[in-house]
Amino acid sequence: MTAAPLIYKIAPAALWAAAAQAGVFTGAPVDVADGYIHFSTAAQARETAAKHFAGQADLKLVAIEAAALGTALKWEPSRGGALFPHLYAPLPLTAVRWVRDLPLGADGAHVFPTLD
Repeated sequence: MTAAPLIYKIAPAALWAAAAQAGVFTGAPVDVADGYIHFSTAAQARETAAKHFAGQADLKLVAIEAAALGTALKWEPSRGGALFPHLYAPLPLTAVRWVRDLPLGADGAHVFPTLD
C-alpha cells in the first residue's frame, strides 16, 4: 500500500506537551500497552476520535509525515479489516508537520480542521 503523505495522532494536550519537551513521543498508555503507536489516516481520524476520545476535551491533533518514519511504520488491518498505520518505534518530532487543537463542538463531536 502506498502511504498517505500525512498520518494523524490524537493525543491529550498534556501528554503531547511532555513529548514536545522531551523531543520525542513514545506513545500514550494504549500505545505502550500494544507495543506500537497508533495513527489514523485523514479518512479514519474522525472515527478514531469518536470511538476512542468521545467527549474528551483538551486534545491535540498531530499531523505526521508518513515517509519520514521509514520501515518502522507498518500498515496493518484493524477495524473491519481497514489498514491503519502503526509505528514500531518512538515518534521523532522532526516528522511532525503541524499540531492543532482538537476542540469539542456544541454537538459534543470533535471539530476537525481540513485534513490532507
